[in-house]
Amino acid sequence: MSKSRLSRLFGRLRKTICYVLAAASLGGGLVPPAAAVEVPTLYTAEVPFDREAKDPRNDAYQLALAEVLLRVSGSELSANTAAVRELFPNPASYVMQFRPGANDSLWVSFDGQAIEQVLRNAGQTVWGAERPLTLVWLAVDWGRGSREIIAADDPDRSERASRSLDLNRRLRERIVQAAEQRGLPLVFPLLDSIDLQNVTFSDIWGGFDERIVAASDRYDVNSILIGRIRATSNGREDWSYFFSGEERSWNGPPEAIVGRVADLLTAEFAVGGNAPIESVVLHVSGIVSVEAYGSLQRLLAGVTLIENFIVTEVAGDRVSYRIDVRGGADRLSRALRFNGLVEQESAALFGEAPPGPTLEFFYGP
Repeated sequence: MSKSRLSRLFGRLRKTICYVLAAASLGGGLVPPAAAVEVPTLYTAEVPFDREAKDPRNDAYQLALAEVLLRVSGSELSANTAAVRELFPNPASYVMQFRPGANDSLWVSFDGQAIEQVLRNAGQTVWGAERPLTLVWLAVDWGRGSREIIAADDPDRSERASRSLDLNRRLRERIVQAAEQRGLPLVFPLLDSIDLQNVTFSDIWGGFDERIVAASDRYDVNSILIGRIRATSNGREDWSYFFSGEERSWNGPPEAIVGRVADLLTAEFAVGGNAPIESVVLHVSGIVSVEAYGSLQRLLAGVTLIENFIVTEVAGDRVSYRIDVRGGADRLSRALRFNGLVEQESAALFGEAPPGPTLEFFYGP
């Protein structure tokens, strides 16, 4: 069964999680968001609309397209104006909808499939809608004894504390906006009683990152960004980033750090249109129900790397597939691990000799 057919069949069932502030709803006892989330707004943008320009609508289309390309292909292409104009000489031809926005802006929605096809044909990278979820722990020293951990929502405060509340909200909104521009799903901690038992301001500020990482388990995220900001002209802006078992240390303002996270994840998950298509054998065990099988089918349909897949055998709780994947078995393996499957030792280690690249995974809901 082709990926496109499965996508249409299961598209309405796939979970969609938007950006940051939805995490606040978890306070009512709902289940935390899953690590791999779908970003539904990759191909829409709201940009300034200059009514005094010679061709204001076309100018807005170009700005909106550049923002979309930043999300789906990365900063290198979006910053190359000449290359963008060569690939998309008439941005208006890719516009599906547009409408006036607030404050002299224009909301634009593009044909994502058409844009993706142009990028792939040109050998440019494409990062699909399924993306890692990042948890942000941010400790801020506002001065004069005011120290805060930025939460997903603002707690009840006295009137005297309204200044720090406003500062927290503005800082959070800066990070939210930067993440939206890059199509990067992220959440802030709830800072409920569980979080406050496990994490203190001093833990974050003092660099006790192991405690922060351990406290993040309840959020089921793929990556963790820990920041320490002192709000003065020459203040501290230190960050630690944890992803795929590695730690990185950065310095800089929040917007720049969000950009670095997005660039790193783009390099990890985006696939070039000129990447060769390879046939891979995939065995997945642990499929013990119709629901599990359907979930696995939807998972595979959502992996951007996969061009087509078919079931070749069902034996007990093990389903075997032949998958045509762009970028090879290693990229597919990383994508499946990212989506929650557990990699197993290859059957080749036990004396079998499968034809071509073979992957063994276990499905554990």
